[in-house]
Amino acid sequence: MMRRHRRCGVKKNRWFVLALFLAGMMTACKKELPAQLLEAGAAGSSANEEETLSLKGAGGEEEPVSDPEALLPADEAAAQPGNGGEKAAQITGAPATGAREPDAAQDERADSLKKRFGESCIAEQTFETELSEYDGPVFFVPLAPSDENPEFTVRLMQGEEILAEIPPFVPDSLSGQAFKSLDAVSFYDVNYDGNTDVVWIATYGTAGAASVYYGYGRDTEDSAPYFVAQEALSAQISSQVTPLTVPEIRRSLSGGKKNGQFASYQEAYRAVSRLCDLEDTEGMIMYDLIDFDGDDIPELVAGVNGFYTSLYTYSGGTVYTVMDGWRYGVMGNAGYEYQPGKNRLRNYNNDYAGAIVYATYMEMDDSHTMKTVAEIKTVNFDDANQNGMPDEDEMNSIGCYGISYINGREAAPEECAALDAGEYVFIQGTKRFEELKDALR
Repeated sequence: MMRRHRRCGVKKNRWFVLALFLAGMMTACKKELPAQLLEAGAAGSSANEEETLSLKGAGGEEEPVSDPEALLPADEAAAQPGNGGEKAAQITGAPATGAREPDAAQDERADSLKKRFGESCIAEQTFETELSEYDGPVFFVPLAPSDENPEFTVRLMQGEEILAEIPPFVPDSLSGQAFKSLDAVSFYDVNYDGNTDVVWIATYGTAGAASVYYGYGRDTEDSAPYFVAQEALSAQISSQVTPLTVPEIRRSLSGGKKNGQFASYQEAYRAVSRLCDLEDTEGMIMYDLIDFDGDDIPELVAGVNGFYTSLYTYSGGTVYTVMDGWRYGVMGNAGYEYQPGKNRLRNYNNDYAGAIVYATYMEMDDSHTMKTVAEIKTVNFDDANQNGMPDEDEMNSIGCYGISYINGREAAPEECAALDAGEYVFIQGTKRFEELKDALR
């Protein structure tokens, strides 16, 4: 650490001397020195030393990181694997101005935050940020244990409104240990689904623990965004990542690469499968590489056969989640089939033990999202009263009657058969994690 401090000191002196030199030159030429350089020279600090480690995700959102290990001089930060050329600094909730706040300003800011959010507010880790789940900026407000609230708690707020409350996840190994400090916080898309997730590191007793929360937008117009603790992933990160810092977590998960920076689909899928493997405590996830859309870049399959499947695709340095844990195995849903290289997905469901059968056909659009292009609804009974369900006096007609509709319009059997033309194959895993890694070399 002393070596880092000495380098910072050298850079400060260089900036100060440079500012004085340019000031003299500008004065001699009767020109003004740029205000930003004057401020940097007066503060005696390098902009590279104190700039925010602000990472842009696939959705373009800011990804602030509050972590002491992010305080690296520019020349050391550039040498970190997977750094991507980003500049490092500490976030304490204040705007990233490139200069350290004086102690008096920090104290004033802390007092202001405590007046606004309460005395238990952990001011140095309270800041305003952008989350994809909400419109407009929100405040991330961590609250230390207090008489009013005996547990460490995190709130997301807009104005005086509490948008969500995120209870902490504590690994079993630290259960019963008292909360000591919130050490680091980061927001970025951990699981490549386009939503902003939350990662923080807290100390309980004498040990640190990571908590990862996947973010989800509104399921319906009436529902609210929410965050779900990833307990298995959090526990695995806490036990495996050393030192336990935000940059080291990112290096462990993706080699330090953020989405959009992957050099190849192999590198991207290694990062995705590494994440899936950490979540897979029972060793049940299977993987495969398939050609879904015929673009010569395979798609990655990951899931538990018979229960759910996920599908990922890669384009231009970015990995996209096309199917996120799509479940099957109930309601006649035997899984998801695709036509190799044809960008076509098929899935069957049914109601009333097969009295009504649904066949859904989907394609991946240019935004790498699976969209329904057609749905065939086949009614296998005489629905005389048109109530959409087989009544007692209609039960005898099941299997003796049938009429199909495509997107709500009555369709001839030939139209339905055209959608089923071609070979369909079930999407399912065939490889273990280690086998997939070999295939991605």
